[in-house]
Amino acid sequence: MPRTIDWVDGRIVMVDQTALPQVRLVIVDTVDGLVDAIRRLVVRGAPALGVAGALGVVLAHRTLDGPGRDAAIARIAAARPTAVNLAVGVRRAAASDDPLAAALTVRDEDIASCHAIGDRGAALLAELCGPGPLRLHTHCNAGALACVEWGTALGVVRSLHEAGRVAYVVADETRPLLQGARITAVELAEMGVEHRVVVDGAGPSVIARGLVDAVVVGADRVAANGDTANKIGTYPLALAAARAGIPFLVACPESTVDPATSSGASIEIEERDEAEVLTAAMPEATRAWNPAFDVTPADLVTAVVTERRVWRPGP
Repeated sequence: MPRTIDWVDGRIVMVDQTALPQVRLVIVDTVDGLVDAIRRLVVRGAPALGVAGALGVVLAHRTLDGPGRDAAIARIAAARPTAVNLAVGVRRAAASDDPLAAALTVRDEDIASCHAIGDRGAALLAELCGPGPLRLHTHCNAGALACVEWGTALGVVRSLHEAGRVAYVVADETRPLLQGARITAVELAEMGVEHRVVVDGAGPSVIARGLVDAVVVGADRVAANGDTANKIGTYPLALAAARAGIPFLVACPESTVDPATSSGASIEIEERDEAEVLTAAMPEATRAWNPAFDVTPADLVTAVVTERRVWRPGP
């Protein structure tokens, strides 16, 4: 699998997340093209969006001048409001005298941080769950395809798998766009990890039946109090994990922790097009709500694992 996103010959090259499991590369050389790719989820996942934001600033500097450049950079940062890494990547590159060098640093830091997150999360699960092969549950996709490579939540799985300590992984389909079925399943199969895909509504029941030892998910934003925003459907897993008495881990880079957001109540939840939910079989008068994320309160989070620390925000 190629890197999810990279800078090659003066252009952004990314794996088209909408085409998976078919691997197709997309080349972006304009700000308009990048904003469209972000909104359509051609590139997705908090860490990958941070790199996209930083590289977008480079495109803006190379193709635009004056107020037009500033407006373009602002559009990149606002393309998806919940994922804090996008705006962080934009700010880092925009504040630099050498935006390309800053953007490549964001890329390289993501690679290093994902490996550190994987190793730290694997060690924590060994401490919490014991040394035996673990039965893990994840939601959406927080793997190499959500980052540059390796991954956050699936980075933990990768580190455990390399140590021979994964029995199997349960992956939720993650409706309505099926990031779990289309993307996480691809990564698990490529790793050679035994896995089962379940519909989102089955996830809490699988946990309640005692079929899972721990839940490991990513995050798009972590508030200062430890509340976490992740793909819609994460909150029910946290409730089920708390009821079952098993660990619920959030794995993300330190840049996803946003001290400027006091709690989950302050996190803007992206509302996506209802067409992603509605089908031709539904009555014409039917409307839909399509929130892209939900918020898990800090008291349901066993630990937030970053490249720098293990933070236990709960009681």
